[in-house]
Amino acid sequence: MAFECQVNTEVSKALIDSLDNRRLAESNHFHSQIEAKNFGFSDSYSGKQKGVISKSKPVFNSKKANPDSCSPKQLLSITDLPPALISEILNCLDPKELGIVSCASTYLCRLASEHHVWKEFYCERWGLSTAPTPLGSGLSDEKSWKKYFVEREFRSKTFMGRYSMEILYGHTEPVRAVFLLSSAKLIFTSGYDQTVKMWNMEEGLLIASSRGLGCTIRAVAADTKLLVAGGTDGFIHCWKAVDGSPHLFEIRGPQNQNTEFRLWEHQGPITSLALDVSRIYSGSWDMTVRVWDRLSLKCVKVLRHSDWVGALVPHDTTVASAAGADVYVWDIVSGNLMTIIHNAHVGKTFSLARNHKGDFLFTGGEDGAIRMYEILNQGLETNQHLVATWIPHTGPVQSLAFEFPWLVSVSGDGKLSLIDVRKLLKTRRCPSGISDSRVKHEARSSVEPPQRMLHGFAKNLLSVDIGADRIVCGGEEGVVRIWNFTQALEIEQKAHALRGIRLENRMRRRKLHAENSSKVGRTDQCSVAAKKNPVTGERSGWHSKRGASGKLKA
Repeated sequence: MAFECQVNTEVSKALIDSLDNRRLAESNHFHSQIEAKNFGFSDSYSGKQKGVISKSKPVFNSKKANPDSCSPKQLLSITDLPPALISEILNCLDPKELGIVSCASTYLCRLASEHHVWKEFYCERWGLSTAPTPLGSGLSDEKSWKKYFVEREFRSKTFMGRYSMEILYGHTEPVRAVFLLSSAKLIFTSGYDQTVKMWNMEEGLLIASSRGLGCTIRAVAADTKLLVAGGTDGFIHCWKAVDGSPHLFEIRGPQNQNTEFRLWEHQGPITSLALDVSRIYSGSWDMTVRVWDRLSLKCVKVLRHSDWVGALVPHDTTVASAAGADVYVWDIVSGNLMTIIHNAHVGKTFSLARNHKGDFLFTGGEDGAIRMYEILNQGLETNQHLVATWIPHTGPVQSLAFEFPWLVSVSGDGKLSLIDVRKLLKTRRCPSGISDSRVKHEARSSVEPPQRMLHGFAKNLLSVDIGADRIVCGGEEGVVRIWNFTQALEIEQKAHALRGIRLENRMRRRKLHAENSSKVGRTDQCSVAAKKNPVTGERSGWHSKRGASGKLKA
């Protein structure tokens, strides 16, 4: 089988060094004795005869093996492959397969654990914005990514466990927007009381509240450098992060010209906001989406729609927006429409969400349905395919949020649904440069219902956001609710530790049993005592003698 290596294949330094050390250690052994590990034919290789494998059956030659006569193309094991080829092979495996490879041997465990693909796995699922700070540079950085991936994957399973609910009081009217900034452990909320509030995520305490902004604040977004809020007056209110501030932003008190400013070009109420590294995105009822440059603070693109814009979600150089019943996907650089999903819902489309890779788009509409679309870029064309449909709500789906693998939704019926999308996706990676569907073909016809429903709220829920172990939502009650799943994480960690202790004890008992069975005298004694006479059926050991002495006494 011929392999074709790519020119720009990235090979980690640790992988090359480990292979070089492996070859130096085995060079003397190779020249002294050749071991052919034939897959499934033999476990050892005779020093006097050389085996040749044919298609029908093994055929052995009587010639002696000569190390100098071995062809360089004959590869004895995977360690003899070029480093670039081994890296490319590991790069095609999914996380589960890499874990299986790690269990094969200590050498393969080191190769699989140090491979750079773990960072790609992490970024595809959760993005760099949520990634932990690297422990160091070079090899230590690459080693840490597998640990981070395993911990985050383990943490994502806690949303099916036990939780505690916290209720934050501070708003005097319905809460229209919530935003969870997990990296700074902050929660931002806004609503009909015309204020923006900042909360401590861990303690649930109100940190600061802005002055009255003069209108209903329908959207809020933030990162570690900028906080933006948009309202019905058409203005985008912005706060810059303050160096040295323990909570990043100073939103209380009068307007500070150095840290607070406003942007205005929309002719109608602002309904949605989003941020990336270099841009600000805003959607409005004036049927436009505007793209702003964060450095110049000027509008660089205007994307016009045929109806009011209700939601938007950007990714890289594209942005998806919902207007009326249709969903649009735009190219930000050129301003061209890449694709459009007509009549995504019966009625209006209220909410959108997107995964970190940008190839899956989730929509929620007035009909109470949630739909999942796959966006594929095939050359100059961009196509979309409907993957799954869920109908967990009886009211309109007001808001969506996605954090792999969980899609969370809130509705006007006062319910919150949790959907796990892992069973719909392929785990095997596609080669670089090839655009292929990541959806299982059998998953299109067998879609499971939502894995969990949280309900019991008397009024509508209007906005939701999700983090690594928390869900935050707000609604017409005028309070902010936080579902905290850290308790489930602690319980699962304790259970995992107990399973490890039980496994260790089981292995210790097996080792002791093996040591005891190795004692020949005791083993023979036990076997003689347990042996029965085939004629009389009586035991022939000390048990029978004890029985006979008892009969004589009687």
